[in-house]
Amino acid sequence: MSWLETSIMAKRGVAGGKETSRQKITIEQQGKFHYVYGPYADPVIEVEPGAVVEAETHDAFEGKIKSETDIPSELLNVPFLNPQTGPIYVKGAKKGDCLAVYIHSVKPRGPQPVGTTCLISEFGGLVGTKSTALLNKPLPEKVKKVNVDENGVYWSDRITLPYEPFIGTIGVSPEIEAITSLQPDYYGGNMDLPDVAPGAVIYLPVQRDGALLYVGDCHAIQGDGELCGVALEIPSTTTLQIDLIKDHKIAWPQLETEDMFMTIGSARPLEDAARIAYRELVRWSAAEWDMDELEAYMLITQCAKVRLGNMVDPKYTVGASVAKKYFR
Repeated sequence: MSWLETSIMAKRGVAGGKETSRQKITIEQQGKFHYVYGPYADPVIEVEPGAVVEAETHDAFEGKIKSETDIPSELLNVPFLNPQTGPIYVKGAKKGDCLAVYIHSVKPRGPQPVGTTCLISEFGGLVGTKSTALLNKPLPEKVKKVNVDENGVYWSDRITLPYEPFIGTIGVSPEIEAITSLQPDYYGGNMDLPDVAPGAVIYLPVQRDGALLYVGDCHAIQGDGELCGVALEIPSTTTLQIDLIKDHKIAWPQLETEDMFMTIGSARPLEDAARIAYRELVRWSAAEWDMDELEAYMLITQCAKVRLGNMVDPKYTVGASVAKKYFR
C-alpha cells in the first residue's frame, strides 16, 4: 500500500486521494505567463478534485538566459521573473477550504544544457542588496549552464550532483491582492523549499472560489537558503494530483511526506519565519492528535527540525517538521 493512501489528503479529500481525470497544460496552451499571484487572471483550465495535471513550466528567467556569455541584467526585466503556469481553477473550492496537491514528478524539459544558475547584481545572501544597502560594489555577473537529466546534474567533469528536483514556487491566489511571484507568504508562492518535491503533498489555504493554483520556478537541485539567490533553474514538465478538503481552514502552507509533517512560514527577519513555522507546527500537532497545546509546545521543542528554504527573496521561508513516528 502506498503511504499516500494513509495521508490526510486521502482521508479527507473530496476525491479521497484518487485520480479522477487527466489534463495537460502545454507552453502553447498557457500562452501568457503570470508574474503575480492574484484573482485577476482567467483560469487556463478547470478541474474536478482528483484531477492529475501535467503542466509545462518555464525556468525562472522564461528561457531568456541562453549562454554563459549572457549578462543577466541586460536580459531580465525585474519584476518580470518567476513566470507561473496557471491558474488552475478547482471546482468546488471555497474560502476556508484546503487545497491538497500531491507532487508526482518534476522532469527537466527542453534542449541541453537545460539547467541555469547565475550571479545577479545586488542579489544573493552574501552581498549587499537594495534592502541591505552597502557601499561595496556588486559582484560581477556570471552565468553557468549545466546539463541535467533524471540521473544527475553534471556540474563539471569532476563533479556530478544528484538530481533532487522540487517546485520553487507554488500557491493559490490571495483573496484580493495581486502579489509578485517572487514573494512567498501565507498562500505559498516563492518558498524555494526543497521539501516541496516529488512524493510530497502540499496543503494550501484556499482564499477564494476555485482556489486558482499557480506553479512554476522548478529546480534541479538547491542547497538550504538558495545562497546566491539562484538555484539550478530548469524548465519542467511537472505532474500534480489535485484534491480538495472542504471546511479545513489552515493559516499557512503545510506539507506531508511518508515520514514527516511540516509547516511553512515566510517573513522577515528570518527568525520570524521560523516562529511562524514552529507556531503552526505546535497548533497542528495539538489539533490533529488531540493534544494540549502547551504539551505540544514542549514536545515540538524536543524533536522538531527546521529547513531553510530561502534567505534571499522579499520574504524568507522556513519549514518546521516533526517525524510521523511520534504520532502513531
